[in-house]
Amino acid sequence: MAEIKKILVTGAAGFIGSHLSKRLLSEGHEVIGLDNLNDYYEVTLKEARLNRLTGEPGFTFYRASLEDNDAVKDIFAKHRPQVVINLAAQAGVRYSLENPRAYIDANVVGYLNILEACRHNGVEHLIYASSSSVYGANKSMPFSVHDNVDHPLSLYAATKKSNELMAHTYSHLFGLPTTGLRFFTVYGPWGRPDMALFLFTKKILSGEPIQVFNNGQMKRDFTFVDDIVEGIARLVHKQPEGNPEWSGFAPDPGTSYAPYKIYNIGNNSPVELMTYISTLEDKLGVKAIKEFLPMQAGDVPETYADVEDLMQAVGFAPKTSIEDGIGQFVQWYRDYYGVN
Repeated sequence: MAEIKKILVTGAAGFIGSHLSKRLLSEGHEVIGLDNLNDYYEVTLKEARLNRLTGEPGFTFYRASLEDNDAVKDIFAKHRPQVVINLAAQAGVRYSLENPRAYIDANVVGYLNILEACRHNGVEHLIYASSSSVYGANKSMPFSVHDNVDHPLSLYAATKKSNELMAHTYSHLFGLPTTGLRFFTVYGPWGRPDMALFLFTKKILSGEPIQVFNNGQMKRDFTFVDDIVEGIARLVHKQPEGNPEWSGFAPDPGTSYAPYKIYNIGNNSPVELMTYISTLEDKLGVKAIKEFLPMQAGDVPETYADVEDLMQAVGFAPKTSIEDGIGQFVQWYRDYYGVN
C-alpha cells in the first residue's frame, strides 16, 4: 500500500484541484487546500466545488492568494506538507492579452513564493501545473517533452514556461525534486465556464450562436479530467531523480542531472473541433448555430501529446473517449444548472 502523505493542493477550489483533492482524500491522504476563490469566473461554482470537500476527514482549507507570501509561509510552517501540488494560477490564453499583470502576479510571483516555501520546509516533492501552450510555435507532432519550447505565443504560455525554468533552478540549487505537468485541454464535470465545452453547451441550450475559431480548422488533444487526476495521483509517489545520461552538450529539455522531470498529460489522440462540436450536439440533442471566425491571437491550430514518458514512469496514459467524456459533462451540466 502506498504511503499516506500530507499534501498541499493549491487551487483546491478549481476545476482540476477539486477533483484531485477528492481523489487524494479517498486514498487516505491529508489534504491542505489553498485557493483565493477569485472572480475570474463565477465564484459560486468554486464554492460548490469546495462544498464537496468541506467536512471530509483529513481536509483543511485556507482562503489565500499565492501572492500573499506571509499567508503561504504561515500555512507551510503550520502544516509542513510532504508533497505540494501547485495548480493555482491565472488561467486562460485570451485573457492574458487583456490583463497581463494578473499572470505575472499569480503565475510568477505566487509561484516563487511556493518554491521558497518548499525550499525552507523540507518538501519532498513539488508537482506543478504547466501547460501544452508552452509548445507555442512548435510544429513537430506529437509534442514531446524532449522538444525545445522556447517560442511561446501568449503571456500565459510564457509564465508556464517560466515555472518550468524556475523549478529547474530550485532542483539544481537546493535538490528540490520537481515534476512539471503539461496539461492538454482538460474538460469534464465541474469544468471552467471560460473553456470551449462549457461555453458551447451554455450557448447551444440557450439558442445562441457559438464562436468557432479558425473556421473550425482546429485540432485539440482533449483530455478528460479523471485521466488528469489519475496521472497526478500516480506521480505523487514518483519522485524524480537526476538523469545520469543527461549531457550539457546535447541537453534534453524534459530531464536533467538535477531531480527534475516534465511530463505531458494528454489523450494522445487529437480530435477535430467540428467533430467535438458534433459529439456535443448529439449528447445535447440540439444543433448548434455556428459563427465561424478567424484564429484568435495567441492560439495554435493543433495540439497533440506524446505521453510515452508518462506511460513509462507510472504505467498510465489518458484514454477516455470524447463520447464518454462529453456525455459525463452534459449530464453534470444538466444536473447542476437544472436544465432539461
